[in-house]
This record gives sequence, C-alpha cells and structure tokens, in this order.
Amino acid sequence: MTDVAEELRSYWNDRGPVWVEYRERLDGMLAPLGEAAIARLHPDPGEHVLDIGCGTGTTSLELARLVGDSGHVTGVDVSAPMLDEARRRAADAGLANTSFVVADAGAHQFEPRHYDGAFSRMGIMFFAEPVAGFTNLRRALRPGGRLSFVCWRSPSENSWVTEPGQAVAEVLGPPAPMDPDAPGPFSLASANRISSILTGAGLVDIDITPHDLPLSIGDGTTDELVRYYMDLLPGTAIPENADVHVIDRVKAALGAMVERRRTPDGITMGGAAWMVSARA
Repeated sequence: MTDVAEELRSYWNDRGPVWVEYRERLDGMLAPLGEAAIARLHPDPGEHVLDIGCGTGTTSLELARLVGDSGHVTGVDVSAPMLDEARRRAADAGLANTSFVVADAGAHQFEPRHYDGAFSRMGIMFFAEPVAGFTNLRRALRPGGRLSFVCWRSPSENSWVTEPGQAVAEVLGPPAPMDPDAPGPFSLASANRISSILTGAGLVDIDITPHDLPLSIGDGTTDELVRYYMDLLPGTAIPENADVHVIDRVKAALGAMVERRRTPDGITMGGAAWMVSARA
C-alpha cells in the first residue's frame, strides 16, 4: 500500500464516526446526486453491483432493492466504522443481498469479470493511483459491464464548500494551495482528466455530463450547523493548536454565513457535479 493510500485509510477510519453521526444530513444533501447516478446505471433485477466508497450504505441499500433477492450488492469502503453502520442498516432493512468489504477498491482483488455494474456516489475521487484504480474496477466488471458515478466539479462552482471556506479564511487567511490532482473530493473536477483516466484504464463509451442542482444542507440551530461545517466540510478545518479566541471568531464567521443563507425551508447552496458513465 502506498503512503498516500495508507494516509487516506487512516483518515477515513479516524473520521468515520463523525460521518456516521452526520449521516442523515449528508444523505439529505447528496440523495439527488446519488439517485441521478443510479438512474444512469439502471441496475436490473438479478445483477451484481459494486458500490465504491459506499460509506454508511445508503446507496448500497437502494441498489440492493433494485437488484432484488436474485441480485447482490457489494459495498466497498476503507472506513470500518462507516461499514459497521452500513451492515447494521442492511440487517435492519432485511436486505440479505448485501455484503460489505473493508478495502481500497482501487487495489482490492475482486473476482474478475463478475460484476454487471460499478457505482459510486462521491466515493471514487480518492484513488492514490487513479488509472490503476479504475483499471482494477474494469477487471472486476464483466465484458460490457457498466460504470456510473457522480463526482464534484471545481470548488469554485460549488458554493456549499466555497462559502464556508471563505468564512473561515476571513479569520485564518487563505489556505495553502493544494495539488488539484491529489486524491480528494475535487480530484476529478476536470472532465478532460476524467476522460484521460478512464481511457487509460481501458474503459469505453465514456460519457461525462455536467449536473447542476441546489443542495439542501438542512435545518437546525446556528450552533448545530456551525459544528457540522467545522467537523466535516473541506476548507473549514481549524489548526489543533488554535487559540480559543481564534476558534470563537471562526464560529462567529461561520454563524454569520449560515444566517445569511437561512430560509424558512433551511439552507440551500449551489452544487455542481459530473455524471459519468462508461463500459468495460
């Protein structure tokens, strides 16, 4: 395992309980994107489907309902805490046609040519070696097997992340520049890069379509929403050694942003994604 892959595994296991805590709010935000990507995959009864970066299992459970008892869904994620939650939810729902594997989907040895489809809702942007990772998925797909995923476009097109990031920057200053191609939520922001990676992985019939929609951050008190941003979203991390007065200023800046965006129906911000499909 590369150092980058090990760092990502450590991060997602350390932060897994936080993502479990915020599952309902995250699902409320991401559900329309997942539904659109599942519709593009169009899983049929009896099919075997991989759910890459499945997290707490929301999309895995929906895929399992669509493939039915004669099909099967394998959810894959590096985060053991999130998969514990996914297994619990599958058991509670009585979905025996699911299994969950703690693994890096870009390197895990799947049964070759076994899966009819591979899917991901915002979980496929973290491969340490993207061409190798997608090549691994292609090998797991049967000939003609489908890939469908949704990933973020650039941060500048996604106000759900830029606005809280700007609020934090008012206090801490702008963050250090990051390699846009490094594993992370925006590593597939470029359609040209996606096309190059998928072509390099041997996938064909590649379609990359922009998808814009308002994203519901949900409702709650200002303190609840500020805590959500500070706990979870990229660009809002505060240095561990930050002075309590600095933390208070960050909270105030985020709180002001929340109140500017508040409506009777909660907080909604702009989202911009790519809907991507291809075949093995």
